[in-house]
Amino acid sequence: MTVRSLLHAFMVFGALASVAMSPSEASDQSQQVKAACEKGTSTACNSLGLLYLKGEGVKQDDARAAALFRKACDGGDVGGCSNLGVMYAEGIGIPQDDVQAAAFSRKACDGGNVRGCYNLGVMYAEGTGVQQDDLEAIDFYRQACDGGHVKGCYNLGVMYAEGIGVPQDDAQAAAFSRKACDGGNVKGCYNLGVMYAEGAGVPQDDVQATDFYRKACDGGNARGCYNLGVMYTEVQQDNFQAADFYRKACDGGNARGCSNLGLMYAQGTGIKQDDIRAINLYRKACDAGDAKGCIHLGMVYQVGRGLKQDDAEALKYYGKACDLREPRGCSHYAKLKTGRR
Repeated sequence: MTVRSLLHAFMVFGALASVAMSPSEASDQSQQVKAACEKGTSTACNSLGLLYLKGEGVKQDDARAAALFRKACDGGDVGGCSNLGVMYAEGIGIPQDDVQAAAFSRKACDGGNVRGCYNLGVMYAEGTGVQQDDLEAIDFYRQACDGGHVKGCYNLGVMYAEGIGVPQDDAQAAAFSRKACDGGNVKGCYNLGVMYAEGAGVPQDDVQATDFYRKACDGGNARGCYNLGVMYTEVQQDNFQAADFYRKACDGGNARGCSNLGLMYAQGTGIKQDDIRAINLYRKACDAGDAKGCIHLGMVYQVGRGLKQDDAEALKYYGKACDLREPRGCSHYAKLKTGRR
């Protein structure tokens, strides 16, 4: 089962309270916050900047949004500083400038804005706008996590799991992954599921692993759905449930989920046997870079099951699996090419 992967990405702007408002209500709010901003209320300037960024109640204008975030920041609103940092980082409404992005993220963090701390952690981890420094990244992720920013907790968990900037410590990794999961971060739930499945930092427990994979899957994490499929195949031995979760994984973009579901269709395991569906799923998996799907597709062409037998096509897909560094693909390619059994 695939384990942890480090998330390093600037957080998106928080959802605005006015998102569900009608156009007339949004227009009324824009007039109210505009008046408050003009009177010097820095929080209102930040809110107005978000309205311009989203085009709610006003004409969408990134440059105007950036100017309002600057005014908010200058007036002491650290949310405005954080947002301005993101604008500089992404080059939205102003020229892209990582040094400025780091400076405004630091100003936001120093003022207690956890999004600024998280973003500064990302910049130190990647060496963007600042000198790369894993210790500094950990410090800012910790500040973000302590302030309730679950992505900061998630990244701390990854760094402890992989021993980046800190001694490798699965127990700490599990603790921060749990904190992230409890806060609604589905990748944290996924990682915790992996740790329970492997007995890393927590006692090995397939029931707990299944529970956390389910939380991840229910939250839209395709790898969580895939691992649930594996658990139901290998541990629970319930092929009907396994097929459902492989389908969710495949629909969510997990190529291995497509490949496994295709195999279940081919074998009629937990699902009605259907060669055509199997072929389509193998192709989808292979096109997405899953070597196992390419091998299955090559086998289908080699034996002519569900489609016309075609050694040239079989070689094509075995070759693709080999290119994806799958030894079985290389072996199948060589045997078919030379006529060996």
